[in-house]
Amino acid sequence: MLLKIHHTNIYRYRRPVEFTLHRLMLRPAESHEVTIHSERLDIHPRHQLRWEHDVFYNSVALVNFEEKADELWITSSYTVEKLKLNPFEFVLEIYTNELPFAYQGDEADDLVPYMKPQFPADGKAIAEWIKPRLDDKGRAKTLDFLLGLNASIPEDFTYSRREEAGIQSPAETLARRSGTCRDYALLLMETARHLGLAARYVSGYLCNSDSEDVDIAANATHAWTEIYLPGGGWRGFDPTSGILAAGYHVRVAATRNPSQATPIRGNYIGDHSLFNGMEVSIKAHAISSGEERTS
Repeated sequence: MLLKIHHTNIYRYRRPVEFTLHRLMLRPAESHEVTIHSERLDIHPRHQLRWEHDVFYNSVALVNFEEKADELWITSSYTVEKLKLNPFEFVLEIYTNELPFAYQGDEADDLVPYMKPQFPADGKAIAEWIKPRLDDKGRAKTLDFLLGLNASIPEDFTYSRREEAGIQSPAETLARRSGTCRDYALLLMETARHLGLAARYVSGYLCNSDSEDVDIAANATHAWTEIYLPGGGWRGFDPTSGILAAGYHVRVAATRNPSQATPIRGNYIGDHSLFNGMEVSIKAHAISSGEERTS
């Protein structure tokens, strides 16, 4: 399946300002499941561009600006092919069939950073939330539990678009019973860690199908959670949609904590009052092969 992503950010200022180094995490992650067919990154004003991989091996564009400007434009366009569309093509290791379980071998050491809660004080609220889904010994079938919990969020919580930066703590999301995709991704990530599972935060895009309009993907990047399951590897759970991340999900960054996956990081030199607003436009949808040739 072919997916087209066009993402534009425009920042405006009341007079020309000097920009600091900007770090862009916009390039889809390539793998045996994802191939990039075409890509383009346009940036204004004049700049020098170089690429690096961060500690998680995400692609990061580093932008050094060479002139002042009263507008900053960043536009990225990608055509990607998803080669694996069935998210259930895996078989768990037998010892992981029930929660809780302990990772074995080298994986137990390698996964430690992804098992440490970011909000340890929220453990009590999380425990109360998941208690009805566990038996009287605190156990559950691993996949049944994770799929059920993931599917319950869009049923029991209200999605609320929030433009300002920042993220709710898991306890706050549980108390409000509402949040954005990034709030739900953090909640599921911290819940997995509470159960001794390795989990990471994912930022990317949720594309529309040819005939479907997905409101939560409009003019916004998307966020979900990946949980490491021996026998399945890193498996994507989208708690905003209640489904596994599959054909229409395009991962850009996978990180230990949400703040490390910010798509655009940078600043300008000057007072906050110089900022005069911004525009974001994201179009992400499935296309035909013929459409790719003419785009």
